[in-house]
Amino acid sequence: MSGPSAEQRQHLIERILNAVDPRLAVGVRAEFSRRAPAEPPHAARTVVLGGHRAAGKSRLLPLVSALLGRPGVDLDLELERRTGRALREWVLTDTAGFRAAERELFLSLPPGSCVAVGGGYLSHHPETLASCYTLLVPISLETYRERLTQDTRRPRLRPELSLEEELTSIYAQRTALHDRLNTVALGEFLRAMSTWSPELPA
Repeated sequence: MSGPSAEQRQHLIERILNAVDPRLAVGVRAEFSRRAPAEPPHAARTVVLGGHRAAGKSRLLPLVSALLGRPGVDLDLELERRTGRALREWVLTDTAGFRAAERELFLSLPPGSCVAVGGGYLSHHPETLASCYTLLVPISLETYRERLTQDTRRPRLRPELSLEEELTSIYAQRTALHDRLNTVALGEFLRAMSTWSPELPA
């Protein structure tokens, strides 16, 4: 997969900026516009799109993949394809088995992959990300709550709680775990890619 031209790159960056949580878009654009150096990921380094459920990782994957000139892998969809198991049912009936399978699949991907991981991946498998370039796709609590309240296809993670209690507690818990990881802000990544040239080493 070849890298995009400078014009295509700017178009992809704008599409990514337009696709982020509208409540956080101003902050992401401010980070993108900073006059600070930013390094793009090395070609041999796996790029991971991580973050909360419903942050838009799967939606951003083809755009980030095209921007990098690398094929993209949606880990959840690839798990379903390889196993023939519906993730919603799998998570509900065998959470431990699902977590083990997603970790195994992630570790089997070749270095330099561009992969979107599920909402719980960063919290459950942080040790697998040590050598990765992990992009944290941002989402506000308000947008997180709105999207997951409307999306009935996703499994409940704590059915013993009310949906509101579940969403609030998981968002807070996973945000704290995400804050401990070495991640790259989306705006910083886009700033790096805006000046990167395929002729230059990444």
